[in-house]
Amino acid sequence: MIGLTCLTNNGKVLVAAKLNRRRAVFVLSKIDEILSWDKATDRERDSKFVELGRYLCEIRAGQYWRVDNVRSFDEFLERKFPESRRKAYYLMAIHERLPRIHKVDLQQVGWAKATELAKVARRDGQRFDSATWLHKARELPKEEFKREVSKHLTGKETEPWEILYFKAYKSQLPVIEQALETAGLMLGSDKSRGYCLEMICADFLAGVSLEAGNQDALLPALTRMVIGLPKPQRQQLLQNVRETI
Repeated sequence: MIGLTCLTNNGKVLVAAKLNRRRAVFVLSKIDEILSWDKATDRERDSKFVELGRYLCEIRAGQYWRVDNVRSFDEFLERKFPESRRKAYYLMAIHERLPRIHKVDLQQVGWAKATELAKVARRDGQRFDSATWLHKARELPKEEFKREVSKHLTGKETEPWEILYFKAYKSQLPVIEQALETAGLMLGSDKSRGYCLEMICADFLAGVSLEAGNQDALLPALTRMVIGLPKPQRQQLLQNVRETI
């Protein structure tokens, strides 16, 4: 039995599943076929993401990856998804968590929204209202739907966000990085770089507004800076202000 067993975390010895080589070769060829379409056009793979997730789950369950002469399923994914294995696991979660939603309906909303549906299904379990959430996925734009899911999972409202693109010369990067690192040390390591950049800008606006006597711009900038401080520092600042007044 050497080479056919593996140890689990609790010490039990499990015999590897009997390999259906014929089925394994077929499923692996379907994976390669779908991924080859991806090189030609993203639309093709996105239209087949449900099928791809199903095949990936079958490969893991039947240990078909052994036919590809790899040591584990993770190593198989590293070969097939060299850019990121995360999407492969997302596709598998869609197949496992959303069996009650028809394949055609999932294809219509797209893999990104289907991934969000899988998060809700995992959280809600048997209470997952697939019809209601599928309707939301169809009606809402992608980012708005993601915010709706985040609100459901965390119970908190989330702000809309954007990714900003601008060019910085290499000679400018040390100053930018140092400013962001310093802001992170002051505000707390849990703050995002975007939040740190906002506080740096707020500090700049506060200084400019103070020199120019522009009170309308000064107050919002100072308010954002105070809110951004860690709670102990914010309380100390407010106490100092009360004593001064």
